[in-house]
Amino acid sequence: MRIAVINNFYPPRPGGSAHLAQHLARAYAAAGHEVLVLTATYGDAPLDEVSQGVRIIRLPAWTLPKTRFAANFDIGFTSSPKAKARVFALLDEFGPDVVHQHGQFFDLTWLSGWWARKRGVPTLLSIHTRLESPLSRFNSFVYAMADRMLVVPMMRVHRPKLVVMDILMDRYIDKRYRRVISGKVAIPVGIDPEVLRGGSAEVAHRKLGFDDRPIILSIGHVIPQRSRLALVRALPQILSRVPDAAVVVIGGVYHEEFLEVAEQLGVRDAVIALGAQPQSAIPDFLAAADVETHELEGGGFGTASLEALAVGIPVVAAIEPDNFLDILVEDGRELYITPPVDEHDPKADPDALAEVLIGILQAPDAARAAVGANAMRLIDEHFTIEAVAHRHLQVLSELAAEGASRSSVTGS
Repeated sequence: MRIAVINNFYPPRPGGSAHLAQHLARAYAAAGHEVLVLTATYGDAPLDEVSQGVRIIRLPAWTLPKTRFAANFDIGFTSSPKAKARVFALLDEFGPDVVHQHGQFFDLTWLSGWWARKRGVPTLLSIHTRLESPLSRFNSFVYAMADRMLVVPMMRVHRPKLVVMDILMDRYIDKRYRRVISGKVAIPVGIDPEVLRGGSAEVAHRKLGFDDRPIILSIGHVIPQRSRLALVRALPQILSRVPDAAVVVIGGVYHEEFLEVAEQLGVRDAVIALGAQPQSAIPDFLAAADVETHELEGGGFGTASLEALAVGIPVVAAIEPDNFLDILVEDGRELYITPPVDEHDPKADPDALAEVLIGILQAPDAARAAVGANAMRLIDEHFTIEAVAHRHLQVLSELAAEGASRSSVTGS
């Protein structure tokens, strides 16, 4: 097959969506398929390159101004008077049998969907972010209108099949997009666990400047959907029992309220925000950590959390046991599930979170022994990039065959 992979986010830009797109593109190429990636420019990354059998073309992009509606996130858009002609020309030249898109609100998704509709090529769309705000009803209203006025009309053009990664995404898709898609397929997020294992705690300790403090690691960009507010509100209680504990946040800080709250609570010195780090540095910080936690808004379980499970460190999250649909997890077996504020508010309760983290920090070896092997087994059985890529290729092959069949009927 010839597979076009479309994502405004792609390495060296950091982020779970970017790395998943790269992993899948490389897996498709390794399986013998021709792969073209269209993405947005980022830093000084080459405009046109071939890497591990994948051709990557980066289109000139502009960055959306940082606002509360964009979660202060540096989103690169490629829209310009020449963008449509350029995307159409590149896809026409490549001639994909199927298009795998990432991100429902990116302009490259819309342009490739437009091209796919005109050329009769099927599309598979992986949605990584729900357009919702856990902190603002007004923002949620704006996002819902954006979904209704922008995303839905563009989806209606090419009617993609959507990848469902977890139960919350399944509910979101049914609520927002059910009438404008061709179907859904359940495929979890995939990672490469071997890349994450074998990190050096000593390297991380040198970067941090200490080697004798318990570390609560928190990986992932700080946005409203991963605000870290519950974590800093739990810190006074944690520090009263584990005085030298440190919260190490790795990821771009696009929502600073957690730092302001930490200052107000007098725990700012215990929070170390390192900003975005290269993917190669993550294994070292995982090796140094006693526990990882950042999924505390009741918003699911993303790539960074799976990466922490892959190395067997205790992970604390506010999720539902059936978060992965037919792949069930259990509190105290693969991870630690911290309870929500109440039945109407899925965010982690800070007091309960503090107790869970204190228990782990006071007996880190026992906590790791309870969940570590089970967590690694869960990842190896269900979430490796090989398993996830194989499932994607099955779906893409089916879509390509359906597209070829339609083209044959139309041509005759």
